[in-house]
Amino acid sequence: MLGKEQQGRVWPCATARMPFKPEIRLFSSRSLLGRGSFAFSGEGLCAYSQARPEKDYAFEGNFVLQDLIANGQSMRTISLPRGRQRLHAMPTSTGYEVREDEAYDWDGRKRGQTPFTVLQHTIGGTGRLRYESRDYRLQKNDTLLVLVPHNHRYWLAKGDRWEYFWISMNGEEALRIHKSILGVSGPVFRLQPATIDHLADCSLRLIKGAASPGAASAVAYEAAMALYDDVFGSHAFAEKQSAMQPVIDHINANLDKALPVADLVQISGLSRAHFSRCFADSEGIPPAEFVLQQRLQRAAKLLTKADFLPVKEVAIMCGFEDTNYFSKVFRRCYGITPSQFRTTGMYASMGSRR
Repeated sequence: MLGKEQQGRVWPCATARMPFKPEIRLFSSRSLLGRGSFAFSGEGLCAYSQARPEKDYAFEGNFVLQDLIANGQSMRTISLPRGRQRLHAMPTSTGYEVREDEAYDWDGRKRGQTPFTVLQHTIGGTGRLRYESRDYRLQKNDTLLVLVPHNHRYWLAKGDRWEYFWISMNGEEALRIHKSILGVSGPVFRLQPATIDHLADCSLRLIKGAASPGAASAVAYEAAMALYDDVFGSHAFAEKQSAMQPVIDHINANLDKALPVADLVQISGLSRAHFSRCFADSEGIPPAEFVLQQRLQRAAKLLTKADFLPVKEVAIMCGFEDTNYFSKVFRRCYGITPSQFRTTGMYASMGSRR
């Protein structure tokens, strides 16, 4: 945090190894926190942020989060004059607080009918959330996202301590983005350290500045996009794929057995709804359809590579107890019966085209 005598100075960039022109003054995001705009000095755009602003949060450790904490407990309710044009992402409040053994209880059905969202990151301690019919314990590094009005409640239990920062916002685009994130991740998730730092920076900038509607809206939209990139970015897709790998391995090792979706959900460790969404995102089709596809692909291989096996035996080895049903779904997939498939050598021709 900068003292009064320091706030007018321009500080050198933390990445001193980067090439730069002498006439351009460089500074890191830490020296910008006391200013109302994150990428501007009195003389122009920060050359480091001008290239790739998101990289300014990629340092190891939550530097800006520590600055937010060092700034002390504070909150700001943001109520600025609006123009004729509606802004599609607008912060309504933000702050950093530590609650300990005191009354703190928010019911999403008792906060009015004007829609808004709450993004709240747990720095330490424990908070509680009841979301629809499910209970959550919010602990260090958990991030909470809820929409209001909605059937949820989050609170501090008696004797507990909860340290957190939050950003609330409204507007059509903010609501749309947060609804899509809730649909994929649910109300509680873990973010990358760089994203947490980015969101802390947005909160601190809103606390200290963003005096105009446009500036405040820009920070809110930036926070929404940082969250969007973390949840839907390429790293998130890779994590979903790796999370599904134990399920896929189980499927391929047990194609001769029953594979109910309930068993696959248990292997994944996720809720059924979240598992179904993650599996479809990872493999492109629902889990039941994937199992059927894998069964049919194994059947096609056995029909041509193990021609000594009767069709009935192939069906059983691929998890089909009813041979008639096997023939029906096989024909639906390949256009011919299993016996015709075996005699035409269709599998070999399919493989040559791959």
